[in-house]
Amino acid sequence: MTDDVANPAAATDGRNGTLLLVTAVRLRNGPRGLQLDDQTCAGISRWAERFERVVYAGILQEAEQEESTSIHWMDVCDLPNADRLRFLALPMAYRIGAFARTYRPTRRLLADEIGRADHLCFTLGYLTGDWAAVAALEARAQGRRYAVWFDRVEHEVLRNALPTMPFKRRMKESLTLPLMQAYHRRLTRRATLALLQGMDTFNAYSAYSSNPACVYDVHTSAEDFAPSSTIEAKVARIENGAPLRIAYVGRAAEMKGPFDWLDALARAKQRGVAFEARWLGDGPLLDEMKRRAAGLGIADTVDFAGFVSDRGLILSAMREADLFLFCHKTPESPRCLIEALVSGCPIVGYAGAYPQGLIAADGGGLLTAMNDVGALAGSIAGLDGDRRRLAQLVRDAAKAGQRFDEEKLYRERAELIATYA
Repeated sequence: MTDDVANPAAATDGRNGTLLLVTAVRLRNGPRGLQLDDQTCAGISRWAERFERVVYAGILQEAEQEESTSIHWMDVCDLPNADRLRFLALPMAYRIGAFARTYRPTRRLLADEIGRADHLCFTLGYLTGDWAAVAALEARAQGRRYAVWFDRVEHEVLRNALPTMPFKRRMKESLTLPLMQAYHRRLTRRATLALLQGMDTFNAYSAYSSNPACVYDVHTSAEDFAPSSTIEAKVARIENGAPLRIAYVGRAAEMKGPFDWLDALARAKQRGVAFEARWLGDGPLLDEMKRRAAGLGIADTVDFAGFVSDRGLILSAMREADLFLFCHKTPESPRCLIEALVSGCPIVGYAGAYPQGLIAADGGGLLTAMNDVGALAGSIAGLDGDRRRLAQLVRDAAKAGQRFDEEKLYRERAELIATYA
C-alpha cells in the first residue's frame, strides 16, 4: 500500500500515538460525568494499552431519550489510564432537521480532532446523523488515512427491520436504504483499512476495500476459557444421559429469532427430547415469549432469567449448558456465540458466514438452514440421541474458543490501525 496521504508521526514511547475513534455508541450524563456501557469501557481500556492517547466520540443520549434497558453503565472517569482518555459527546441527530442544525459545528469539532490525531478509525452505521461517516468525509478532505469499522451488515439489518416499522418510517427507510448502501461503499473504497467483524460482514464489504481484514471484537480472555475439569464433568453428565441443558444469552428482539427458538424447543419436546432451557436477557418481546412458551406447553421447561448484569454468572450459565441454541435472523456478529465457544458450549442454530467462520477450523457447532425450525429441532433431537457426538462437540467448542483472547485480538487490531490508518 502506498502512503499517498498524510499521517502524523506516531509516538516513540512504545505506544502508537493518539487514536481517534468515532462511533454511534451511546454516552450519557451521570452524576459524576459521562458514562458508557461496560463492554465499550473494556474495549477502550484495551485501546489505551496500545495507544498513547485515545479520543472516543459517541452519541449523547439525553435523559428523555433513555429507555429501560439492560445496559450496565460505568463512569468513564474511573477507567484505567483515565488521564490518557478523552471523550466527545456528539449530538443525536438522526432526524434530518437535527442533522442540518448540528452538522457544521460537529464537523468543525471532528476536523480539529482529526487534525490532532495520529490514527483514525470510524464505525459506520447509518446515513443521516452518522458522525463517523462525516468524520470519514473530513479525513478525506484533510488528506488523511483512516480505517472504517463495521460490526454488522448495516443495510441488511435495516432491510430486515422494515416490516416491523410504522408505515411512514418504513417508506422513509426504504428510500434511505440504497443511498446508505452506496454511501458506505464509497467511504469504504476511500479508506486505507476496513476492519470487518466476522465473515458475514467481511463478505459484504471486503470487495469495496483495498485492504480488508476480518476481525473479532471480543471481551473474553484466557482466564475465561472453560477449565478442562469443567469440560470433562459436562461430558460425563452428557454421556450419562441427563436431560439436555440449553441456553441463550441476548435480547428478546425480532432479529434474534426468539419465537423460532421457542418453536424449535417445542418441536424437540414433541420428538421426546428432555431438556432444561434458559433465555438470559430482556427485551421488547420477553413478555410475548413467556406467553408463547405457555401456549406451546413448554413453560415448565424454559426459564426466562431476564437481564443478568453479572458477567461471571453469564459465563457460568454457558459452561453449564450442553448447547447454545440461537436463531439469529440478520447478518450480524454477536459476541454471545464467541462467549459460548469460550465456555465450551457448542453453538447450534441458523447457518451464516459468521457462525460458520467461528467453527470452520476446530468445529464446535451444528448449523441448519436459516428459518428452518424443523431442521433445527431435528439437530437438537439428533444430538440428544447421539450423546458421544454431542460430547465431542463440547470438546471442539472449548478448543475453538481458545482463539478468542481479548488481549491478543486487540493487539492485532491495534497493529493494523497503527500501520494503515
